[in-house]
Amino acid sequence: MSQPSSPEGKGQARTLILDAAEWLFAEHGISSVSNRQIGAAAGQGNTSAVGYHFGSKDELIRALIRRFDGEAEVLRTAMVNQIGDSAELREWVRCLVFPYTETLAARRPPTWYARLNAQIMADPVLRNIQLEEAVSASLQQVIRGLEVSTPKLPATVLRERELMAGHILIQTCADFERGLADAAPASGKTWRKVGSGLVDALVGLWSAPVSR
Repeated sequence: MSQPSSPEGKGQARTLILDAAEWLFAEHGISSVSNRQIGAAAGQGNTSAVGYHFGSKDELIRALIRRFDGEAEVLRTAMVNQIGDSAELREWVRCLVFPYTETLAARRPPTWYARLNAQIMADPVLRNIQLEEAVSASLQQVIRGLEVSTPKLPATVLRERELMAGHILIQTCADFERGLADAAPASGKTWRKVGSGLVDALVGLWSAPVSR
């Protein structure tokens, strides 16, 4: 079977492949899923469809990161523009957390990206791809805002807490997403409540005293 030749056909095929890959990676693990399996799940008759559209698995992962980050960037930019030059720590933590949780909330459940992202950040090669993609203007503004709002933290401690915050954000969302996929949490928690809890926790993390 030939590959779709029109831009519309190619765009649709790419979306189907991305959706299938996100689902399969989240459910079975990135290393356990082949391009052939992804193509089949995406309804692509050609066994080389993934390679045709994305080249390698790493580039497929990069495309998934860019798709999610592009959606989150819209929310983050709006939030950053709204708070301007605020020096309030909580405002900047909100700009870090809510674009992530609200992008997941906006997707039709069940979602898969939070669990995928946890795997990406645990893999040394894929983690580098994720860090390469984390260069948006609004995210850099958030990082600067966190630095300005925590002036008493030494630079090394600030870097440590940024790393901790990333782990907490990613793993908390992955765990909640997994629970939603298995069965709706009895607690009645929502992505909005998860985001609010993360903001509270991360404000506490950045506000904690430094041992001497």
